Amino acid sequence: MAITTVGAAQTAVNTEPCSPKLACLLIEREEAERLAGMLKAIADPTRLQLLRLIERSPDGEACVCDLTECLGLRQPTISHHLKLMTEAGLLNRERRGTWAWFSVNHDGLRRVRNILDPATV
Repeated sequence: MAITTVGAAQTAVNTEPCSPKLACLLIEREEAERLAGMLKAIADPTRLQLLRLIERSPDGEACVCDLTECLGLRQPTISHHLKLMTEAGLLNRERRGTWAWFSVNHDGLRRVRNILDPATV
């Protein structure tokens, strides 16, 4: 603690650091960019709804045709959202005949959950 005099007033100035020194344990930049992409991919109300629908579906997977019916959106719109989430590593895609089936990529979802709750790592 240091004493500073300004005019007739004396003020105590704390010269101690604000907090203990940070360990600077950063996420690697490449990993931070990948995780940011995942967060961007689910930062949309429709995509959050899709993720939840697929995650809670009876067999853990859903066909595009079923998802369009649930959300009342057209197939191209649903497919666009699913593509973004698949590219981000949040969903798995499997082609069966003329339809695409989607399931949650649990590794990707775990990584997002670890961002939000690092104490579980």
